Amino acid sequence: MKQLDCIMRLSNKFSRLPGVGAKTAQRYAYSVIDMSDSEVEDFISALRDVKTQVKYCSVCGNFTDKDVCDICARRDKSVICVVAYPKDVLALERVSGYRGVYHVLHGTLSPLEGRTPDSLKIKELLARLDGVEEIILATNTDVEGEATAMYIARLIKPMGVKVSRIAQGISMGSELEYADEVTLTKALEKRTLL
Repeated sequence: MKQLDCIMRLSNKFSRLPGVGAKTAQRYAYSVIDMSDSEVEDFISALRDVKTQVKYCSVCGNFTDKDVCDICARRDKSVICVVAYPKDVLALERVSGYRGVYHVLHGTLSPLEGRTPDSLKIKELLARLDGVEEIILATNTDVEGEATAMYIARLIKPMGVKVSRIAQGISMGSELEYADEVTLTKALEKRTLL
């Protein structure tokens, strides 16, 4: 049996989402068919609202529905935590205790994929350094994240601003025997005094 064109079209749209394969996209499309008319209208309305209401904060580049996000409006601006993507802000916000602001680069350096310093929000970060005491580099610990952190650190250190990097190593609750060599090396290098 041939699949209907409208189902294939919807399935193709879902498959464009990150992490959604062909089978999952097809399940999503069939789920939409099973929705009531009001559920479909709510779904359409939610998609439309995201596209029309969400924008980038004019200060940090995070998602917001205002010109300046609530974090930039209310937090200590002397400490900036630099992340690659808005989703990283959400992850860090789950940690209690951080009261500084963020700066979202919207990517990491990857010359092979065409992501150069000019394609990231690095110039905007440099423009925010007046009155800043510390920059915390919180990019991923993969090759691109490390390269991005090193690049930014080299730019900022000569300006007299303290630059730090989030610690790396063994996660809480894990067992040493299952950690790889690189993780163990980083854990030893980043050890703290008790």
